[in-house]
Amino acid sequence: MADQTPQKYHQPATRGTWVQTERAGHEAWAELIKRNPKAAQLLHKLVANMDEKGALVASHKLLAQLCDVSIMTIRRALAVLVEQNFIQTVRVGSERGGVLAYIINSRIAWADSRENLKYATFSAKVMVTSSEHTDALDGPELKQTPILGPGELQLPHGPSVPPPAQDSLETMLPNLPAVQKGEQMDLIS
Repeated sequence: MADQTPQKYHQPATRGTWVQTERAGHEAWAELIKRNPKAAQLLHKLVANMDEKGALVASHKLLAQLCDVSIMTIRRALAVLVEQNFIQTVRVGSERGGVLAYIINSRIAWADSRENLKYATFSAKVMVTSSEHTDALDGPELKQTPILGPGELQLPHGPSVPPPAQDSLETMLPNLPAVQKGEQMDLIS
């Protein structure tokens, strides 16, 4: 039986690199390119950055940077995409301080299995740019909560805390592998 132990730990999940579309969606997209090229360009950027549920949260400023256009062009393009049902917007927060989540019409493009489209779940990938939040992105290092991904194993990490009753006896120390911050450990089969 082959060893099923993963070779790398604490590695982020790779983002899916594919999206699916239907032929009718391609035809509608082609018409959009002819009628409103900036809206079609924005739709490509939204689809390229959406999560597996077809959603993305990003500011108008960031979308303008991605498309190399003005914020007013982004607003006009978004209005076209909403009006023609390419996307749906959901307000997160108040009218004055909130942000919009953009949800791609699943008849145009999706990144999950087709069977999962019938489930009404909502999550979104959130994108920010350093020009909008310089102080927040350059702040102090945040505390990390360990999370195990599928197929990962729990390993001791960092300095240990002595037991509350007594220290370990010198001849009875456990021999456990540990990964220190900044190091990566590969298991040998």
